[in-house]
Amino acid sequence: MATLLPFYKSGLLEAGCDEAGRGCLAGPVFAAAVILTPDFRHELLNDSKQLSEKRRYLLREYIEKHALTYAVASYSPQEIDQVNILNASIYSMHRALEQLKIQPEHIIVDGNRFKNYGTIPSQTIVKGDGKYLSIAAASVLAKTYRDDYMLELHKQFPRYGWDKNKGYPTKDHREAIKLYGITPHHRRSFRLLDEQLMLDL
Repeated sequence: MATLLPFYKSGLLEAGCDEAGRGCLAGPVFAAAVILTPDFRHELLNDSKQLSEKRRYLLREYIEKHALTYAVASYSPQEIDQVNILNASIYSMHRALEQLKIQPEHIIVDGNRFKNYGTIPSQTIVKGDGKYLSIAAASVLAKTYRDDYMLELHKQFPRYGWDKNKGYPTKDHREAIKLYGITPHHRRSFRLLDEQLMLDL
């Protein structure tokens, strides 16, 4: 496992940001912002997609206990439909940054797109969740908080299998949309069905 770097710019209060759920058909997009202490380390911490569910939840507990500050925020399906998923991902990161108890002096973001957050300098980093500790920590928080949210939604809408697919476009999820229609939690601006199954949604 590659060793993740502590900071992009050392000596500054640096927040790492990442999102989860961008490619889903249902549910909000979640984002997290995390500022870590200079001595923060955990041998298991990595991009959340590379971790088992058990390890993600173990890491969440550790991150929340040892981070300098962290916050998690989301953008609803209705907001996603209004502003598009790229903007919703960025704005949910802004919401998380707003909630931090300490304002960062620098921001690093997973991916290649971001919009300035106030006057705080920022840097996008492709595959940053596998390179920097704070982005990896943000990816773990965003993913686990979103999974928890989808598990709660599953109790209300069990036909869609959100306990397993978490809203992603699996074959079973699309088949359920075909059979039962959409819920208020589906993103109407997304292609919810394959072309050969398109319905008037």
